[in-house]
Amino acid sequence: MHFSFIEIVSAFMVLFAVIDIIGAIPILVDLKKKGGEIKALKASVVALVVLIGFTFLGEKLLGLFGVDISSFAIAGSFILFIMGVEMALGIEIIKYDGPSGVSIVPIAFPLVAGAGSFTSVVALRAEYALENIIAALVLNLFIVYLVLRSTSIVERFLGEGGIHILRKVFGIILLAISVKLFMTNVAVSIRTLIPMIKEVL
Repeated sequence: MHFSFIEIVSAFMVLFAVIDIIGAIPILVDLKKKGGEIKALKASVVALVVLIGFTFLGEKLLGLFGVDISSFAIAGSFILFIMGVEMALGIEIIKYDGPSGVSIVPIAFPLVAGAGSFTSVVALRAEYALENIIAALVLNLFIVYLVLRSTSIVERFLGEGGIHILRKVFGIILLAISVKLFMTNVAVSIRTLIPMIKEVL
């Protein structure tokens, strides 16, 4: 093993920006109100396991089902779009009444372990040593755990009015992110299909 402080910091910064758990705080507060208790440790551990698993097996696993990264990202964009609609319009589409509440879906996936973070770990593998990527993932998920544990404090600090405003604003932002994710990966899929169509013709 060859741990590199520079590589760990670099990979950490990339993943921190992609996961953006700080920016997701209004979403977490909204999910908590609709789905009950957020199990911070459970969500963080599940997301970490999924991301580490994807680091090792992601492309091969998706390949078994004939699914590429772009198609996976498009599917994730639909979930984010529905969440954005819920927040912006104040309606409920997804029911969070299972035994895991909101901890697994949508917090562990796709908010934390989502299309963006999946794509990032695959890209990072081409540049950094595997042990440094895993170390960066562990550090990021520790921060995710701390943020998830703090949602009640944030909720009390913002108050009902503050939460309502942030819910609408971040709902629109989430809609924009989901549309961008969809359009970017549809474009990638089309560019991949064009040579195949030309060969057939």
